[in-house]
Amino acid sequence: MPSSSQAKYAITYVLITSVVLLLLNFITAASTRNLVYQSNYTSMQDKVQLLSSSLSGLDSVTEENVTQSMDMLANLNSTRIVVTDPNGLVVYDSLAGEDAAPWYFLLPEVVDALSGNDVFFCRYTGQAVESHAAAPVMSYDDPIGAVYLMEYDTDQGALITSLEDNLLRISIILEVVVVVASFLFSSAFSRRMNRVLQSIRIVREGDYTHNLEMKGHDELRQLSEEFNQLTARLHEADQRHRQFISDASHELKTPLASIKLLSDSILQNQMDLETTREFVQDIGNEADRLTRLSAKLLELTKLDAQVIDQREIVDVSDTASVVLKMLRPQILQKKLCLQQTLPVGGTILMLEDDLYQIIFNLVENGIKYNHTGGLLAVSVEIGQEQVSLTVSDSGVGIPEESMDHIFERFYRVDKARSRKAGGAGLGLSIVHDMVARNDGRIQVSHRQPEGTQFQVTFPLFAIEEDAE
Repeated sequence: MPSSSQAKYAITYVLITSVVLLLLNFITAASTRNLVYQSNYTSMQDKVQLLSSSLSGLDSVTEENVTQSMDMLANLNSTRIVVTDPNGLVVYDSLAGEDAAPWYFLLPEVVDALSGNDVFFCRYTGQAVESHAAAPVMSYDDPIGAVYLMEYDTDQGALITSLEDNLLRISIILEVVVVVASFLFSSAFSRRMNRVLQSIRIVREGDYTHNLEMKGHDELRQLSEEFNQLTARLHEADQRHRQFISDASHELKTPLASIKLLSDSILQNQMDLETTREFVQDIGNEADRLTRLSAKLLELTKLDAQVIDQREIVDVSDTASVVLKMLRPQILQKKLCLQQTLPVGGTILMLEDDLYQIIFNLVENGIKYNHTGGLLAVSVEIGQEQVSLTVSDSGVGIPEESMDHIFERFYRVDKARSRKAGGAGLGLSIVHDMVARNDGRIQVSHRQPEGTQFQVTFPLFAIEEDAE
């Protein structure tokens, strides 16, 4: 049983095809009739002009001279020939008997011919083609009578009737074929579309592993390929989302468990003041860690929502100087050798808070995972179209197998060392997302002989100086 959509498709196709076939039928029949009429016009004009010329030059049109002319033109082969005098009185009628009484033949075409005009018209009666022609008989530029010819051709009528009947039969057959084809096509299309809708419902229920297989080379096949790519991305995003929730829950659970354990120890054991102060300090450290983790999770949420504030013109070197000044106590505490190359003029268009956090995280990592007394280098290079910030250290470095994963959320190269350093595996992920949303790119590589180098590149936003 076809659906309502199938019926609509079929009805639409039938209506369109019917209209087209009717138009073709009408045009073909009209063209055929015009060809027949044109052929008859030429033939009738030749005959009527021949008869009119044979009678021209006479002083008057009489039965005697017309009969003589008709005897000489016995091969005209017309159904009816009529010759009248100037008043429309019949002088000769090929269908009348010899003893017929005189009568007036005042058909419109004869009256028009008596006025000096040539007349022709043709019509199809359904069984035959009637052709009528009339012309004046002239004598010294004056009409002295008129000739009238009529032909009744049943062969041409049968030809036109047969042609129209054949066109009608062909139209009916084609319409039946179109009806059947449209129902088959709409049924097949509806089945394929129902598969698409069913697949959408399956994915809507949460099964992102579902694939839509569609044969053919049409738009539905392309739609199925796009659908499968979309479900694959949804599945990947769902997996990342689940992993993110799992990792976030684990990271949040660790400091909460530590706080719970330390607080229970204080409540359940008799401790001296010094031990109690040590436990309370550990609780504070865990609380600070929990605060940092929450702040980073909120930042990631903001990045995922693609909330972009108004960008501004900032100088990379100025921001890097502020960050190094803020982290100088940690640099001095670890006795690092700081090398900085910060030329002025490296202006870019982005959020200053984003740039600050990018540089802060990279420099802070260079401090955390560096050796005591190691090297920390921060440099800015200004090109013709871009500004590059490079942060390198002589620390423990990143293993080769971890290079492709360090920007993933909650990924840590060494979980024990990262946790000891206070890291949660979110800093570089935040840096990567911030760089991406500000039209930049970030690269990581090994530094020789040891250590890590991060390079961040942004498009240069040149400031034109006013001419003095």
